[in-house]
Amino acid sequence: MSAAASDRLRLEPGWKRELAPLFEREPMPSLRAFLRAELAAGKTVYPPPGKIFAAFDATPFDAVRVVILGQDPYHGPGQAHGLAFSVPPGIPVPPSLRNVLAEIASDLGIAPAGHGCLMHWARQGVLLLNAVLTVERGRAGAHQGRGWEQFTDAVIARLDQHREHLVFMLWGSPAQAKGRLVDGRRHLVLKAPHPSPLSAHRGFFGCRHFSRCNDWLREHGSPAIDWSLPVTAAGPATPGPVGD
Repeated sequence: MSAAASDRLRLEPGWKRELAPLFEREPMPSLRAFLRAELAAGKTVYPPPGKIFAAFDATPFDAVRVVILGQDPYHGPGQAHGLAFSVPPGIPVPPSLRNVLAEIASDLGIAPAGHGCLMHWARQGVLLLNAVLTVERGRAGAHQGRGWEQFTDAVIARLDQHREHLVFMLWGSPAQAKGRLVDGRRHLVLKAPHPSPLSAHRGFFGCRHFSRCNDWLREHGSPAIDWSLPVTAAGPATPGPVGD
């Protein structure tokens, strides 16, 4: 990447250090062209372009302690804001997130807060990452196979290689497939069915990932995550667009 192009890459400095070279290599140029073409054709893409990389700005590379991996963003109006599973304040809590919060209540005795903004987690070092970072309005999975998967593979690989004693929560088959990129001798890898209403009863409920995560963090000298959500939620700052 040229110096000028690198300067235009608006990303948290630690993530920029790790990821900047990816933006000059395929599939990222083709992915950028695809997204531009979709927008030029009048299609609505979620999250808005300025929030596609919001998870990285909310949780700096050197602050990551936990990774929760989703599939792709919510595809309804106003829902996706760049953090996997999270919705902005004032948006009804989607079913999968309701199940996540129900498992936290069962595991840790923390009552749901009545909203679904997970910024409080992100600011403590929980990277809320989707495997695919964009979606077309009303079409779940529409941007799968366009190149995001390779990009998020690289994100997982860099965390595995350059950080120690992280916790990876992999829910559902697509997320679990990324477990191949993580050294389970150095990190804690937790796997369960997806919290969707279609699969949560097959083992997500009762997985106790949140208490197991906190036990691991404490054992390795890191503070536990406060999995509660403040009653007054604050949404993520809106980063600028990434790349050219």
